[in-house]
Amino acid sequence: MPDDTGRRVRGDADGVRYASELTGHVRWLDGITGAALGVLAVASGIYTYLGVSSLLDDTGALSFFAAVSYSIAVSVGIFVFWSYLMRLLPAVRTMGARLGLMVSMLIGSLAIIAMSSWLNAAALAGSAAVEQHLAKTVQEYQASLERAHQVAVSAQGLERDVARVRQSFEDLSQQEADGNLSGLAGRGAVFRVLRQKSDELAALEAQIASQAPLVDGAFAEGNAILSRMRALTVEPGPVEPRSVQFSEEAVRLAGIITQLRQLSVAPLVARAAQDLAASVVLPELDGRTGAARGDQQSTISSVLEVLGQRADTLRSAAEAVIAMPPAADTTYTPISAADAVILYAGNFAPSWAGAIAIDLLPAVLVLILAVTQAAIRSGRDGVRVEDTLTLSELRGAMIAMREIEGIQPPAEPVRPQGDAPAVERRGAELKPVSETGKTR
Repeated sequence: MPDDTGRRVRGDADGVRYASELTGHVRWLDGITGAALGVLAVASGIYTYLGVSSLLDDTGALSFFAAVSYSIAVSVGIFVFWSYLMRLLPAVRTMGARLGLMVSMLIGSLAIIAMSSWLNAAALAGSAAVEQHLAKTVQEYQASLERAHQVAVSAQGLERDVARVRQSFEDLSQQEADGNLSGLAGRGAVFRVLRQKSDELAALEAQIASQAPLVDGAFAEGNAILSRMRALTVEPGPVEPRSVQFSEEAVRLAGIITQLRQLSVAPLVARAAQDLAASVVLPELDGRTGAARGDQQSTISSVLEVLGQRADTLRSAAEAVIAMPPAADTTYTPISAADAVILYAGNFAPSWAGAIAIDLLPAVLVLILAVTQAAIRSGRDGVRVEDTLTLSELRGAMIAMREIEGIQPPAEPVRPQGDAPAVERRGAELKPVSETGKTR
């Protein structure tokens, strides 16, 4: 039993020394905690001011004071919020109080992120985020330009199909001229039908060929605009004036893409193929005999059948080009630095981490203080108050006790029984005076 008591006493003494050591550290840290918290709050306010300034369109005095007021409010709010938690959360002891303050800290942290951290991120990476937006827009415009050019070039490829059909009708007309088709040599009714369609196809072929330089020129101009847009994306200097120039180039490039869409000849070829078989002007049969005219009519019917087949083939080729997915509609939308940081948050994770850390770093200090205070209380649990007094505290207590004892009033003496001279009631230091004036 004495051994258990001794071990308990030694354990209590170790706990008291442990708690006293931690208390000394906490007192020393209290001297720099307020200053550090103030520096963090001011730094967050500065970056918040930069972020707010990027959102305000006006650059006048009113906008300046508005941004300054907002940043000051953020700094004060951050300082007060974390000061409250640094004092209260480590001091509470019940689980309910701790949970309540932890929930309050979570809500306050979300509010700080909403009113400050995203603006800090805008100040840290706003220009880079806007440049990222410009670069992505360039990629979208490039894809749209290339797609429009691909569709236009595919439509130009229909020229070969038209040329093949035209050549077939020219060959047939030549055979008819030699008398190898209907059996009647010369330039009769069958020959005129074949030449009519070959001339129509030749005109369509020439129209398609005339579009080729326009397509090539539009594509070259679009690439030149893209080059200027890429240069604006990586050019040094403020991003706002570059965004204005970028917007102007984007409008020009959108016009080029629209022009390439209109230069596609696939719809024209599809309509021409439909009219190829539908609009046939049949000439008068010029055979001298009924048999000859019958041969001409039979040959013309065969020609019209072949004409319909060629028209279906040409129309199918044109519809295949028309069915190709068109170029996507791309429009450049100017964006602010704050919106760009949110839109491309995944590309600027380090900047977001720094912006949030500068606001929520005091939360780590709050948790450190809470753990330390819990350790101090555990070291003092079960120890009487008088056992926790240090030598300086004990000395101070003894001095206080002496002062208290020194100012207590003297006890009132007990009055003796009977009539006693007044001088005896006042004290022995006074002696009665005789009638002669001398002391006895």
